[in-house]
Amino acid sequence: MGRKIHPLGFRLGVTQKHYSHRFAQTKDYPKFLDGDRKIRASIEKSIAKHVKDTTNYGGVGHIEIQRKTDLIRVDIHTGFPDLLVEEQSLGITQMKNEIEKILEIDSRKLRVTLSNIDQPYGDPKILAEHVASQLRNRVPFRRTMKKAIELAGRTGDKGVKIQIAGRLNGSEMARVEWAREGRVPLQTIKARVGYSYHPAETIFGVLGIKTWIFRDTIGKIST
Repeated sequence: MGRKIHPLGFRLGVTQKHYSHRFAQTKDYPKFLDGDRKIRASIEKSIAKHVKDTTNYGGVGHIEIQRKTDLIRVDIHTGFPDLLVEEQSLGITQMKNEIEKILEIDSRKLRVTLSNIDQPYGDPKILAEHVASQLRNRVPFRRTMKKAIELAGRTGDKGVKIQIAGRLNGSEMARVEWAREGRVPLQTIKARVGYSYHPAETIFGVLGIKTWIFRDTIGKIST
């Protein structure tokens, strides 16, 4: 008891894939790893800077980075692409320029694209950000979890679980509360389970939000 493992790392290579794709020598691995971290941090910082209304959020599920010989391709998977188009306060061009400055590369060696997520609330990260935005607006946590489960249930997934830890509703004693709808198998390797953790900074302190979404189960696992 008490020995936990990350749900995505547990299924890596079976139902979960890497979000960074590259082939390089061992000596270049730390440089590329740090570069990928800086790219993701720059994108998240840009979105948080320009989305000022606390009722909104970036809506980025995950960011895939593919490195080729002379090209770095950054694919942003988002459920709300309107927040990232040129007509809004944040544009892809501006985001690309910031990444070029961080990596110190030429613009011809970087390509930034958007991929639309058809059902945003079926993504655990976007769902966790939605819960965080509601908690920052001081919406009761039970109502927030119920509404989030209702939104996730419309996507057709087989199960969803939400856990919130901290000073809930401003209480003096921190505690952990969770709600679940459907089935969420945590120990089944061939189960396609999405997971995300997101902190919410409220006036009462930081609340930790965890979301699990069980999509389906694959067939036979190849060995």
